[in-house]
Amino acid sequence: MEWRDDGLIIGVKRHGESSVILETMTREHGRHMGIVKGGRSRRMQPFLQPGNSVSLVWRARLEEHLGLYAVEVVRERAGAIMESGLALAGLNLVADWLRFLPERDPHEGIWRMAEALAEHLGDPGLAPPLMVRFELAVLGELGFGLDLDSCAATGQRTDLLYVSPRTGRAVSRDAGAPYAARLFALPPFLRALEARPEVEEVLSAFELTGHFLERDVLAPRGLPEPEARRTYLARLRSLP
Repeated sequence: MEWRDDGLIIGVKRHGESSVILETMTREHGRHMGIVKGGRSRRMQPFLQPGNSVSLVWRARLEEHLGLYAVEVVRERAGAIMESGLALAGLNLVADWLRFLPERDPHEGIWRMAEALAEHLGDPGLAPPLMVRFELAVLGELGFGLDLDSCAATGQRTDLLYVSPRTGRAVSRDAGAPYAARLFALPPFLRALEARPEVEEVLSAFELTGHFLERDVLAPRGLPEPEARRTYLARLRSLP
């Protein structure tokens, strides 16, 4: 069997004396692994790093086999990511959330978002709101998507200020006013697609996604919040 695809490297593990197992998020084949022979060589090792985008050829005798990767790097970012604590924590967090998706299950939209995030991880104004939207997208792909388009009580699509922590649905100003203390704030940038909201607004959005990720994704598996997420939020709070 053989296929060709584009991918984002999210993990590298040693395999034998000279090879590596490359973990990638691909456009058409989802999160996928393969062996790169000679991947630890002086020529290849610097390029086979998380955060880099690659063109892949995967070959195996049977579909269920681990298979071999032939790799060509098309976008190098790893060096720049390593220079920023925020970017490095962000890359680790992207990889952590991608690993909740079933292996080899296509999620082209998630791949596109991961690529966009990787490209902008070093931008402290742009990357955090992208990361929040990425978390929302992961929730959706796992079957726990939030409905932020209309009010759960009235159906109206304007003046949405809150989110129900129980249903994950938006609530309008008037409908939510009596229960405001028990509702999450709905950060406006999540609906207006504002590219560079204020840090306080982004942190509020992370509180929102964190609640549903904890309740629906982490707690049922007995898992704590990823260390990369705690680190990312600490870095975000420390931005000037």
